[in-house]
Amino acid sequence: MSTATPQQSAPHVVLGSGPAGTALARELVRRGHPVRLVDRGAAGPAIEGVERVAADVSTADGARAAIRGAAVVYHCVNVAYHLQVEVMPRVQEAVLAAVEASGARLVVLDTLYPYGETGGAVMTEDSPWNATSRKGRMRAELDERYLAAHRSGRARVVLGRSADFVGPGVLNSSLGAAAFPGALTGGDVVAMGDIDLPHSYTGIEDVAAGLATLGEHPEGDGRVWHLPTAPAVSTREIHAMIEKRVGRPLNVVVLERPRPFGPFDEQMMAEYEEMFYQHTEPQIMDSGAFERFFEVAPTPLADTVDATVTWYEAWLRNR
Repeated sequence: MSTATPQQSAPHVVLGSGPAGTALARELVRRGHPVRLVDRGAAGPAIEGVERVAADVSTADGARAAIRGAAVVYHCVNVAYHLQVEVMPRVQEAVLAAVEASGARLVVLDTLYPYGETGGAVMTEDSPWNATSRKGRMRAELDERYLAAHRSGRARVVLGRSADFVGPGVLNSSLGAAAFPGALTGGDVVAMGDIDLPHSYTGIEDVAAGLATLGEHPEGDGRVWHLPTAPAVSTREIHAMIEKRVGRPLNVVVLERPRPFGPFDEQMMAEYEEMFYQHTEPQIMDSGAFERFFEVAPTPLADTVDATVTWYEAWLRNR
C-alpha cells in the first residue's frame, strides 16, 4: 500500500456537519489537511482549523460553490428520515456533477441498507444487494450510480459503508440519546427488537478515520469498503459495558415494534418500520478487507462505550 501525502494547498471538503461529518472534519485537521465543513446554515461551534461554509448541496449551484477548489470531497449529508427517498437522489446528482466539473475525488459515507434482509449472514463487500425496502432500494440505486460514474471515468469515487453509529456526539442512533441519558440518570434505556442477537456498531471515530483514510488513498477508489467496525456483539452485551461504566443496572425497555421514543418521533418511527428487520435478525458486518488493505484496526467497543459515556456526562451537564 502506498503512503499518501496531505495536499496542503487544496482543502478537503466535508459535506454535512452531523456527527460523522463533524468527527471527520476534526480527523482531517488532525492529519494536517485544510478543511471546509459545509451545511445549509454553517451552524455549530467553531472547530480549530475548520472553515464553516453555508451551501445547499442539493442544488447544482450550491454543490459547485461548496466544493470549489477541493482536493477531496466527503459526502456525509443526511436528511430527515421521511425525506431521504426524495432528497438524497437530488444531492447525488448535484454533487456528482460538481466533482465531475472540478476533478475532485469523492468519498461517500454509505449504509448497510442495500444488502436488505440477510437472514443473519455476515455482510461483506461481496454480499448481494437484496434490499426490498424503499430506502434500501434507493440507497442501492444511488450506489450503482456512484460506481457507474467511476467506471465511466466521469468521477473518481469510493464508498465507505458503516453499521449503526455509536460514540461521542451521536444522538439519533439506537445507541445514542435513546440509551445513554437514561443509563446515566436512572431513566429508561430504550432498545429495539431482539437484544440478544449479534449486532454491529461502528464507532463514530472509526467512521471518521476510515473516511479520511479513503480520502488519502486513491488506490482504494472505484469500490465499496466496509469502514473499520469492532466485532459484533449483542446489544445486551453493550448494555453490560454501559452498566460497568456507570456503576448501576440499566432499566432497559425493549420495543418489539417501532413506536416513538427518545429522539425518535412518530413520523420517523413510521418511516423506520420497513427497516426494523435490522433488529429482528443478526446484523453482522465484516470490515476485514479494509483492515487488511489499509493496515488499521477498529477501536474496541469497550473503549468506544467509555468515550461515549464521558461525552454524554458533559452533554447532560450542559443542557
